Amino acid sequence: MDLFLGLEVEAVIVNAAGCGSTLKEYGELLAHDPAYAERARRFAALVKDVTEYVAALPFAAGLGTVRARVTYQDSCHLAHAQRIREAPRQIIRAIPGVLLVEMPNADRCCGSAGIYNIVQTDLAMQVLDAKMEELAQVQPDIVVTANPGCMLQLEAGLRRRGLRARVMHVIDLLDLAQRTGKMSRE
Repeated sequence: MDLFLGLEVEAVIVNAAGCGSTLKEYGELLAHDPAYAERARRFAALVKDVTEYVAALPFAAGLGTVRARVTYQDSCHLAHAQRIREAPRQIIRAIPGVLLVEMPNADRCCGSAGIYNIVQTDLAMQVLDAKMEELAQVQPDIVVTANPGCMLQLEAGLRRRGLRARVMHVIDLLDLAQRTGKMSRE
């Protein structure tokens, strides 16, 4: 916090929804710390998820075509803790060629839940199996999410189930579209 506040940054951008939700809570977590309460409040106000930050920018110019059927898995920390649902979808919808197909219960947990998949493996796999049923219904080429834990869990589920889809972070999909656009201009 001291480093970021000392640099006087306009925002602290986080690309892991779980980490971002905790960083946004620093003001509450340290509210009773006489040395850090005020700094923690100012720091927490600077924290932005990468999708909310990018969605507020004019990011769509020059994007190339990505021909893919894409579904979005809301990471729990982004949808429920940070209450960010539209920004990732706004980014996905802006990519030419992408067909965004909403899966049933997109905001239902995939079973990763921090380290839940490690400490409660059997239950986490039951949650994951249900998520794979929902993914199978929409048959995506790419499953997009906004948290590394979700990415790993979804990848494991796809392999376990034998489904042929890639798992990507929202910003990785955007990067693919930007690189595709750059190549078409060269």
